[in-house]
Amino acid sequence: MKKIKLFTLGCKVNQYETQGIREKFLNAGFRENNSEKTDVYIINTCTVTRQADRESRHLIRKALKVNPEAKVIVTGCYVEKDADELLQISDRIQIIPNQQKHRIVDFLSLTRYKRLATSDRSFIPLSISEFHGHERAFVKIQDGCDNFCAYCKVPLVRGESRSRSLKEITKEVAGLVDRGFKEVVLTGICLGDYHYRNLGLADVVGSLAKIKAEFRIRLSSIEPQLISDKLIEKMASSAKICPHLHIPLQSGDNQILQKMNRRYTAKDYLSLIAKIKKKIKDIAITTDVLIGFPGESDRNFQCTVHCLEEISPLRTHIFSFSPREGTAAFNLAARIEPQIVKERVGLLKEVAQKSSHKFRKRFLGRKLTVLIESRADKESRTFCGYSENYIRVIVTGASAKDVNKLLPVKIKTVDIHSTKT
Repeated sequence: MKKIKLFTLGCKVNQYETQGIREKFLNAGFRENNSEKTDVYIINTCTVTRQADRESRHLIRKALKVNPEAKVIVTGCYVEKDADELLQISDRIQIIPNQQKHRIVDFLSLTRYKRLATSDRSFIPLSISEFHGHERAFVKIQDGCDNFCAYCKVPLVRGESRSRSLKEITKEVAGLVDRGFKEVVLTGICLGDYHYRNLGLADVVGSLAKIKAEFRIRLSSIEPQLISDKLIEKMASSAKICPHLHIPLQSGDNQILQKMNRRYTAKDYLSLIAKIKKKIKDIAITTDVLIGFPGESDRNFQCTVHCLEEISPLRTHIFSFSPREGTAAFNLAARIEPQIVKERVGLLKEVAQKSSHKFRKRFLGRKLTVLIESRADKESRTFCGYSENYIRVIVTGASAKDVNKLLPVKIKTVDIHSTKT
């Protein structure tokens, strides 16, 4: 029996697709291998930043070195535009485009690289019945993006927006819940753009909330201009839908937002957050901020700082501008000096930490429901998990038998770094 080893870089969509690939191989009689050396390596790449490209190449070279006789299959977003670059590493690599991921086992018999057609942009027909190594299951319901933000390569490698049928989504979620998953995270490349026939994202969450079982539904990243009043109302009216939204900000400055080709102003964003907080009790906002976009001045940056302070997000993912060939921002002049970018990232991390502490302090002495997931750290005997509004909570008294259980807890300690019972 041949053994496989899978590696995943990047987003929740990629993690979902790796699980779909895993099940394809296991159903074909392969066995997953935990050791470094194996018969078949499958590397599901990411290309959202240059760092992601580097990490993808590193994994490929490592696989080739560990077992020179192994089959090395490379798929994911990096291969969509940079297959020739990858083939310079080795002609032993078999490249599978995103749209052919569901046929990946079929291509295992190829002895040399063959360029596969990628013109088909239908929804990739992968599905899952399990989610290996996770207590929360990700379910992909949408693919592709039509936004073309100036810094983002994703529309170039994922194609136009398309969505999955509600019937397929409901069947998959129901199956995962039957397997014992207590939280399902709906994900997509541009989740808020879900549209299948006459149904939108609000219809999906409303339908899934009717499944009769103890579980909760969480939404992954959603663009601010795609959050409808109907979705807000559905979230406010259902206890099964987690009071948490990840809404990318990217910049709090209108000039930079316009250059980024973002489809809102800072005022639009702040108004949306205010409306959501008014409608949905105790909701947590998490966000993304991009630092160092070409032309970003100190004044532009300060606008972002002030915006973040007003939002008071639970978490802020801060990343620096990474020029991606083929995007509108690739050839922009006025690149920001790396040292300035580093300083701004450091300053914003301090603001983000204070904002997180401010939000979490609201729950001191209150009860939350936590999905126990893992040990708090490698050395600790304590276990932790996430509340319905995505606060990471270290739960005193929890043990291995509580993993994958929803436990009601009382918050007793909130400091700048952690939240504990």
